[in-house]
Amino acid sequence: MLKLDFHPAGRHFLQIPGPSPVPDRILRAMSYPTIDHRGPEFGALGLKVLDGIKKIFKTQQPVVIYPASGTGAWEAALSNTLSPGDHVLMFETGHFATLWKKMAESLGLKPEFLGLPGIEGWRRGVQPQMIEARLREDTQHAIKAVCVVHNETSTGVTSDIAAVRRAIDAAGHPALLLVDTISGLACADYRHDEWGVDVTVSGSQKGLMLPPGISFNAVSPKAIEAGKHAKLPRAFWDWTEIIEMNKSGYWPYTPNTNLLYGLSEALDMILGEGLDNVFARHDRLAEACRRAVRAWGLEIQCDDPSVYSPVLTGVMMPDGIDADAVRKVIYERFDMSLGTGLGKMKGRMFRIGHLGDCNDLTLMATLAGVEMGLQIAGVPVAASGLPAAMAFLMSQPNTPKLKAAA
Repeated sequence: MLKLDFHPAGRHFLQIPGPSPVPDRILRAMSYPTIDHRGPEFGALGLKVLDGIKKIFKTQQPVVIYPASGTGAWEAALSNTLSPGDHVLMFETGHFATLWKKMAESLGLKPEFLGLPGIEGWRRGVQPQMIEARLREDTQHAIKAVCVVHNETSTGVTSDIAAVRRAIDAAGHPALLLVDTISGLACADYRHDEWGVDVTVSGSQKGLMLPPGISFNAVSPKAIEAGKHAKLPRAFWDWTEIIEMNKSGYWPYTPNTNLLYGLSEALDMILGEGLDNVFARHDRLAEACRRAVRAWGLEIQCDDPSVYSPVLTGVMMPDGIDADAVRKVIYERFDMSLGTGLGKMKGRMFRIGHLGDCNDLTLMATLAGVEMGLQIAGVPVAASGLPAAMAFLMSQPNTPKLKAAA
């Protein structure tokens, strides 16, 4: 039995694809004394985070902030825009797309699951041509929304959301576009307005580097209009009053003040580094990780290089080797947590997170721990992956683009 007071020397390496490690700056910010959520200081904090989070979503439209996990934001997106019995088109890319579908069913919607057959669908991204073909068949416009996952955390696949928007437009279909970017936000380029997304769902515990407990709905004017006619039950999730009160920096309920302190600090960190620099850093670390995996002679879970995730890398185990047993060895020997395989991939893969507060040495230490664990667990390794990752990082220095002075 694991002792609850287990505290070995050094820091625990939390290399799962979220929750990601929380930087000390954010932890310190969260320790500030709680203030009156109806007072003037809170209003200033509210306006700051509401303005800053729009920059992360790349939107001029409202971003609704809930004191909830990403699962809550899933429900908010559905309940604010749809009515009981509505037909919803969803695309199967992995475990989290599957869970969102189950939620839709439990809310009384009628989800239709598109996808490639078997495991193939969990190794590739959304197929926009399949969505376009299905929408063209729907001449009566019975389908009210298309729901897709941007970065599928269970598989390491980042789908092309702009292509999904083009597919909907090419079909001439009025369906809403709802997108989950819970693990993609602030790690991979995302453009709510430019890509014509109606509701974007996200959470605090991934690229934003916060603990779980804040979730988001970025909403389009079309989504707000749909909400006026939607008939799914909603009270806490109803964004109407929230959006109105947010205009002055407040919420209609008690907000999670100390997490908002943390969000304010996270926004300063991300926008201070520059979004393009943040994306480039994630892309660079992800490529170094993949080069190590290939050198080991192991297979990357994502089977399409064009949609490799900058957030995480899924590592497939050879036949007959339990990925969770390998993870257990790495945890017990090196105090490092890796993501488990989920759903159809349970026991077949583990996931290396390289997101949020992560740099070259963080990644190299992670890869060293993984490589030692693979060898101890008896996984056949073709060669060391560390030289391949190191060579790439040295050849591609992290040189952020300097921002012009204001």
